[in-house]
Amino acid sequence: MKLTRRDALALGLGATAASLLPFRASAAAEDAIAAFTGGAEAGSGGITLTAPQLARSGAAVPVSVEAPGAVAIALFATGNPAPGVATFTFGPLAGRRRVATRIRLSGSQEVVAVAKMENGSFTRISLPVTVAGRGAARQAR
Repeated sequence: MKLTRRDALALGLGATAASLLPFRASAAAEDAIAAFTGGAEAGSGGITLTAPQLARSGAAVPVSVEAPGAVAIALFATGNPAPGVATFTFGPLAGRRRVATRIRLSGSQEVVAVAKMENGSFTRISLPVTVAGRGAARQAR
């Protein structure tokens, strides 16, 4: 196969476009987080996020979040087309402010949890999750 200048230019433009896609996904996630927080800055601490570092499949990744004193917890997946995964609210009689669920991930990405605390402040934590997928599972055999 002969590589022409036109082919090289098309490959270069395609690679550039592909490299910009994660920035768009990340921007969509930041917009969704800003919508949840009302534009307020989220601090750190007071929230615990548990997720596997390596998931065999992105179809059902187990995630749990605990934030004592939270009135709401939102989960976001920064690489998904729709980054807002779920929002959980707690009433005044809620004992333990903890949620556990399974989420779908479209690939390796960061999972972000944001908690709205009783005093109106927000706290945030994120973890990277690598999705192995079918191709990686076949290669491991």
